[in-house]
Amino acid sequence: MTQTSKFLKSSAVSVIGVPFSGGQPRGGVDQGPVRLVEFGLLNQIEELGWSVEYEGNENIESLRPKEDPDAFNLKQPKYVSAVTEHVSKQIYNAAKEGKFVLTLGGDHSVALATVSGVFGAYPNACLIWVDAHADINTPASTDSGNIHGCPLSFLTGIADHHPDFDWVQPLLKTDRLTYIGLRDIDEAEKKIIRDLNIKAFSMHHVDKYGIGKVVDMALDHVNPNRDLPIHLSFDVDALDPSVAPSTGTPVRGGLTFREGHYICEAIAETGLLVATDIMEVNPTLEDSHAVYQTVQVGCSLARCCLGEGLL
Repeated sequence: MTQTSKFLKSSAVSVIGVPFSGGQPRGGVDQGPVRLVEFGLLNQIEELGWSVEYEGNENIESLRPKEDPDAFNLKQPKYVSAVTEHVSKQIYNAAKEGKFVLTLGGDHSVALATVSGVFGAYPNACLIWVDAHADINTPASTDSGNIHGCPLSFLTGIADHHPDFDWVQPLLKTDRLTYIGLRDIDEAEKKIIRDLNIKAFSMHHVDKYGIGKVVDMALDHVNPNRDLPIHLSFDVDALDPSVAPSTGTPVRGGLTFREGHYICEAIAETGLLVATDIMEVNPTLEDSHAVYQTVQVGCSLARCCLGEGLL
C-alpha cells in the first residue's frame, strides 16, 4: 500500500470475479475475470503490499433459471437479477469489513451488484463511471433490451418498476454520480442526463481540458470536500480500441493508455477509493495479441487503483 486510506480498515483486497455475460448478447466476457487472474493479477496486488482474498464465482451458471422470457423489454432479466443479487451480498460483506473490493467482470450489468454492495456499506459514497457508454437506459428506453446498458437507471431509482429487480434499492443519488469518457450515448440517455443534471464529461471535455482537469472537476462535483468514499467503475471500452481492443462494444476516439491510467492513479492518490470494477474484458474477441494487450491493461488499471505509480 502506497497511500493511507481514510476508510479501509485493513490492507486486504477482496477480489471478486464475476464470470457473467448475461447482460448482453456476446459470449466470452464471462472469461474476462479468469484471464485477468491467470495473467498474475493476484500476485501483482500482493507485490504492492496488500493481502488478497479471491472469490471466483466459478459456479455462477448454476443461478441460470430454466425459463427466462423477455420481460418489460429486458432480456434475461431473471438470470441477471439472480447473479447480481448473489454477488451484491459478497461485495457488501467485504466492504463492510473494511476491505478494498476489486470486482472483475463480466459485463457491466454486474454494476447492479457492485454499486448495491458498496453503497450498502458506504451510504455516503460517490460513483465515478468511466465508460464510452452511459448505461442509464430505462427498461422503457432501451432499444436493445440488454441490461448492461441499464444498471444505473435501477441504481438511481429512475427505472420503471420491474418485478425481477425488486431487490435493487435506489442507493445512488444522481448528484453522487459522474461520468468520464462518454462518446456513444443514446438519445434517451442524453435526455436523462440533462433532465437529472448528472455531471458528465465526454471525450470532448477530455480533449478540451485535459484528463487532469477533468478528474479534478469530476471530484469537485461528487466529492467537493474530499471526504467521501469513492467507488470507481471502469469499463475498458472507455479506452480507445487501439489500447483495449478485446471488448464487446468498442468505440473509436477513446481514452489513451495514459489517460485511463491517470484516472486510476489520481483517484487512488486521494486515499478515498474503497472499490473498483474492471469490466467488459472479452478475451474471445480479436487475436491473441489484442487479447494479451487488453488483459494486460485491465491488470495495470487495477494495480494503479491499489497504489502503483510511475515513481
